[in-house]
Amino acid sequence: MAGRKSDFTLPTLDDLFSTQEMRDDAKLAKIRDIPLEPIDDFPDHPFKVRDDEDMMQLVESIKERGVITPATVRQKEDGRYELISGHRRKRACELAGFETLRCEVVDLTRDEATILMVESNFQRSQILPSEKAFAYKMRLEAMNRQGQRTDLTSTPLVSKLRTNETLGNEVGESREQIRRYIRLTNLVPELLDLVDEGRMKMRPAVEISFLDEDCQRDLVDEIDLNDCTPSHDQTIRMRKMFEEKKLTPEAIQAIMSEQKPNQRERIVLSGDKVRQYIPKNIPLNQTEDYVCKALEHYASYLRKRAERDAR
Repeated sequence: MAGRKSDFTLPTLDDLFSTQEMRDDAKLAKIRDIPLEPIDDFPDHPFKVRDDEDMMQLVESIKERGVITPATVRQKEDGRYELISGHRRKRACELAGFETLRCEVVDLTRDEATILMVESNFQRSQILPSEKAFAYKMRLEAMNRQGQRTDLTSTPLVSKLRTNETLGNEVGESREQIRRYIRLTNLVPELLDLVDEGRMKMRPAVEISFLDEDCQRDLVDEIDLNDCTPSHDQTIRMRKMFEEKKLTPEAIQAIMSEQKPNQRERIVLSGDKVRQYIPKNIPLNQTEDYVCKALEHYASYLRKRAERDAR
């Protein structure tokens, strides 16, 4: 028993000779108004900051009451600050014409800051699939670099859970769903936008994520041409053909030309053939209206001719 280490930890001199009020004051000393110029956004910040209606409401609130909840920053080696949470508040201050942002300065490593950044932004009411995808990827990479640590305050993890299982438990997602979201980071921006817009579901998007960029670009062209996204079955076939090195632009075109329930009828007119019948003073953005009116006029002419012939 003599060699056993005690779990009892002696208080420090600061703990013995400081009051709670002094400790609270020490924490408050880390909150200060920092000029906006030396505050850099978090590298590869996965959450989008939009100048939408919610932003305008935040701007008005800040103009009226200031920044109620301080942003969180950490000071970098070059003396500048890195924004961990508060990107919308910083943007609102810029739009409101403020020159400073009320911030709490914290002492964190990059990996600790990454985890905190993801956690704080997940409190938003609406999060896009692309935002989840890159946020999960960044946080998982930070957790893997930290080794046994899974958050800023935990003791070493003794269970043998994989990090993606640990992350899934923390954010309320299955390990497989975490994997699916992270696969989305392999999509080209145009396809990822379709997922965010709800035009493409998760499972076909995951299958497409295994295609290389050239194949994905060919698929984007076919989606635009056919005005529809591929079904899950079609993406499975495309992935299989890609793995067999048989997925050519012609193969993608053949698969995408198949009639699908989500495909709307689309008529494509050749510009060279149509333009010669359109007056030169009609701008390109009014071409469709001109063609539709011409078709209406021609349809009216055919009806009148049919009525005359029937007499």
